[in-house]
Amino acid sequence: VYEEGRDAKSEDDDNSSLLPVFTLGDKVPLETLVADQHFTEPPPRFNEATLVKAMEEIGIGRPSTYATIIQVLLAREYVTLDSKRFYPTDIGRVVSNFLSGHFTQYVDYDFTAKLEDELDAVARGEQDYVPVLRRFWEPFKKLVDEKSESVTRAEVSNARVIGVHPESGKEMSVRLGRFGPFAQIGTKDDEDKPKFASLRPGQRMDSITFDEALKLFDLPRKLGLDHQNREITIAIGRFGPFAKVGTMFVSLPKEDDPYEVTLERAIEIIKAKEQMLAERVIKTFNDGAIQVLKGKYGPYITDGEKNGKIAKDVDPNELTLEDCIASLAAAPKGKPKSKSASAKGATERAKREVARQRGKTAAAPKKAAAKKAADSKTAKARVKSETAKLLSNDEISAIESKKAPAKKAPAKKAAAKKSAAKKSAAKKAGAKKAAAKKSVSAGAKAAVAAS
Repeated sequence: VYEEGRDAKSEDDDNSSLLPVFTLGDKVPLETLVADQHFTEPPPRFNEATLVKAMEEIGIGRPSTYATIIQVLLAREYVTLDSKRFYPTDIGRVVSNFLSGHFTQYVDYDFTAKLEDELDAVARGEQDYVPVLRRFWEPFKKLVDEKSESVTRAEVSNARVIGVHPESGKEMSVRLGRFGPFAQIGTKDDEDKPKFASLRPGQRMDSITFDEALKLFDLPRKLGLDHQNREITIAIGRFGPFAKVGTMFVSLPKEDDPYEVTLERAIEIIKAKEQMLAERVIKTFNDGAIQVLKGKYGPYITDGEKNGKIAKDVDPNELTLEDCIASLAAAPKGKPKSKSASAKGATERAKREVARQRGKTAAAPKKAAAKKAADSKTAKARVKSETAKLLSNDEISAIESKKAPAKKAPAKKAAAKKSAAKKSAAKKAGAKKAAAKKSVSAGAKAAVAAS
């Protein structure tokens, strides 16, 4: 028995003892019994300020790189930002475990700090950069080649076996895939193809239990038949949980659990969707080729390719076919985005999302006009360079030697004859210039043809 905070003995322990002297067999009367429970709390999670402070203390990064480091953590989804605190994701844990296990010396704090000191010395001109890079690259490249041959895919995905499937008797595991963490029944070496099920939001690879993973394979669920004898199926797709009836897909509201939703609730959701679709169509023309529909921002006209606007003071129920055709004719036709434009848009959206999470305003994307001018300048330079390649140096010299400079009019002529002499000289110079141009053009054409 000891007093909390006073593990070490001191001289006045006898005077301030909490307990009297006891001997074996003494009976101690119990007056009161008090139970206290204490929990040791982990240190608080990093936010942007504390993370930068920790990196400064360790010697990692520079003021100009701190923002980039945080942006990479968020953009690659190694962490999420919740209440201004960083929380690791499954992919962040996998990457951290893999690097710590196979590239220990390169993720060590001292290695990063030491290398940055060497790079600073290179920037100051105190060291040559070639030996610095060679000392890093040669062992690093050797280690990468070695790990490429020795490390299995299961180690990279941080697969964790959580049990045996009760029906098939196959191994059940959780691992990280291309589209996020998932549970798997069986292995690629089995005769049957393994079964897969994505983890639900909030579930983590390191903490999911066997029962929770087993429940993931309950989908798709066949609930039964609706009032029209159509089978209703519940599943989870790319855009979240949904109910399927016939060829129609209906998204489930956020409050409905796809693993617990009943047949009656699914029928209710499907009826609401059918009613909404029925009320969405205001008028149709030409057997549905042109429709007047209710949209998110008000009624509009569509033919499947173009969407026409309807003025606010116009009743959509009174529109005629001629009105719809006129509105569609005035509507711009949407152009599909190219893959590069879509990728660029996704990148810009990602940057804006990162800035939004950090509470800052994202930088505006570059204007298309500036990019177009730069592309035009590059194209002109390329054309000029390719044209020059068609002529040899001798041919260029021969063409240029045929150019005759225009002769100047005599300076010491009478004032009366000066004007006439100028006109005559100008005419001769123009003729010779035209002849020279013709010669250059003929020479260039011949060289191009020969090439």
